[in-house]
Amino acid sequence: MNSRTLFSRLALASGLSLASLALTTSPASAHRFWLVPSATTLSGTDQTISFDGAISNDLFNPDHVAMPLEILTIVKPDGSKGEMLNAAKARHRSTFDVAIDQEGTWWVGVTRQGYFGSFKLNGEEWRVGGRGRPRPGDKRVDGVDAIPDGASDIDLTENLSTNGTFVTSGIPDTDAFTPTGKGLELQPLTHPDDLVANEPGRFRFLIDGKPAAGVKVTAVPGSKQYRSSEMVTTVETGADGIATIAWPTPGMYWIDAKAEDANPAEPRATRRRMGYTFTAEVVAP
Repeated sequence: MNSRTLFSRLALASGLSLASLALTTSPASAHRFWLVPSATTLSGTDQTISFDGAISNDLFNPDHVAMPLEILTIVKPDGSKGEMLNAAKARHRSTFDVAIDQEGTWWVGVTRQGYFGSFKLNGEEWRVGGRGRPRPGDKRVDGVDAIPDGASDIDLTENLSTNGTFVTSGIPDTDAFTPTGKGLELQPLTHPDDLVANEPGRFRFLIDGKPAAGVKVTAVPGSKQYRSSEMVTTVETGADGIATIAWPTPGMYWIDAKAEDANPAEPRATRRRMGYTFTAEVVAP
């Protein structure tokens, strides 16, 4: 089993409602989900990396709410599940450590699949999905399996999202990017742990295993609180699925890809929204 497949299965097993947490957001929205390691490249397997995770207004500046640790998955280079150490959740951010005991590229993050929308039952409108658990009196169900018989005017959207980061010990490898053939996935031509400010990064994005044209990709450097603008870079993939990003400055970047189509897995759904987000370090030349 490759690491991407294991990652998907482990994260989906968390059992949380997809809509309880927005894993990817647009640059214009108020809050973004992010995960940042204390280092992205290592020379050996006897070191420990610390991670910060949050949902915040300014990238990599924890000013809103902490990342839920229970939805997180760590995947080693050999595809096995890694261990979270010294985990703690504060008001604005979560922190944890990972002991790097294998050479290669590690993946740490979250992937989610679910549905949101609405339906009518006996003339009343109900929602599918939503943040938090339903309260007494809420006309809401958590998933499509809970839509009752006799429901009408069903309007559903499938949401597939991935958000995380990569850490490499030794030589970067590509096992962590083996496609599963489901949804929007990353197949980098420039490894995320091998980015340099004076060299454009090239990333191929796939939808259901095939190169995807017209995927919107946004790159935003962190530390906006020290700048007068966000320095947003926005590009689109070509027919080969490749997006080329020029880095305006060295630093940690939040890279977000989005796509929509009409190919949801659920027959009652009419559309599918997909997101692939990762943080990466762009070093100075």
